[in-house]
Amino acid sequence: MALTQNLIACHECDLLHRVQTLPEKSKARCRRCGAILYVNYPKTVDRTLAFALTGLVLLVIANIYPFLSLESQGTILETTLITGTILLSQQSMAGLAILVLLTSMLVPCMLLGGLVYVLWPLKKGWRPAGSRLIFRWILALRPWSMTEVFLLGILVSVVKLAKMATIIPGTALFSFLALVFVLAAVNAFLDPHTIWEKIVP
Repeated sequence: MALTQNLIACHECDLLHRVQTLPEKSKARCRRCGAILYVNYPKTVDRTLAFALTGLVLLVIANIYPFLSLESQGTILETTLITGTILLSQQSMAGLAILVLLTSMLVPCMLLGGLVYVLWPLKKGWRPAGSRLIFRWILALRPWSMTEVFLLGILVSVVKLAKMATIIPGTALFSFLALVFVLAAVNAFLDPHTIWEKIVP
């Protein structure tokens, strides 16, 4: 049993490696394919939890306040984060609307909420119910959090609309921009190997 716990399989080529203690901020790579096996980030639980909580706050702000305002001929039209999804569904593009809703709002919310659910109790020294299943879902959802792609699409639209109306950025836009960097920090500091060691008894 102890021998099995000291081994790790490469996620890309399944080659077994013996787990060794790494210096801080260093990475262990597969000898065969070079894929990253695990990293040693100090305080990975604390830092990831802090960014996850920050991300949830930013996500709430991004959904409450106006995202963009368009001013044309004295008329001001305010849009929110959900406006694009509603407009797409009204234009018979329900599939695209659902995809935008998932990748820009629901998946980041589930990812950050799941991290808080798993990491907060770990910080207190106990494992929450269903933590293994939820953490597996978190790792599966990570590639589907595409806030940066959504933001890029918004910026392209703003450039095109700037010739027709005055664009007034809202609080939600800045919050969403900060959320992109917070999610990048979560992905940078989250070390699945360390979390699994704490979850699995």
